Amino acid sequence: MSLEFTVEAKVIGQKLPIFTDWHIELPPLDENRGDHLKLRDLITSIVIKEVEAFQLRQEERKLARVMSRQEIERSAAAGKVDPGERDLQQQVNADEAVAVALQAFEDGLYFVFVDEVQQTSLDSEVFLKTDSKVVFLRLTALAGG
Repeated sequence: MSLEFTVEAKVIGQKLPIFTDWHIELPPLDENRGDHLKLRDLITSIVIKEVEAFQLRQEERKLARVMSRQEIERSAAAGKVDPGERDLQQQVNADEAVAVALQAFEDGLYFVFVDEVQQTSLDSEVFLKTDSKVVFLRLTALAGG
C-alpha cells in the first residue's frame, strides 16, 4: 500500500507559504522497515516528485490554452492571466536537484518538520502516517549578514 501525506513550504518572515499544501504519494515502503524511512530518502522522494511535476508543467505550457471567461476572470483576480504557448526550455536534472537539496539541509538553509517534530539529521528515521504533514521551513539571511 502506498503512503500519501501533505507537504508544505514556508519562508521565515513571510505570511504566505511558498506553495499551497500539496499531497505526495510514495510507493509502498519496504515491508521490513514498516512505516519509516530515513530523512535523506524522504527528501529525495519529495524532490524527485517535484522535478517530475515541474517537467509536466513545462510541457503543459508549450501549448496555448483556450480559457473560459471564468478562468480569465479568476486568473485576472489572482494577478496573472497565462494562456501558455511558450517553451522556456528549462532543464532540471533530478539527481543534481536532490544533491542540492541534501546539501542545503546539511548547510542549515532550511529545516524539516515531520508532524511538527524538527528533523536534525539526514540519517534519522522518520515515521509517516497517511495524515502526516512534512514542512520545509526556509531560512532567510539577515540584512548585511
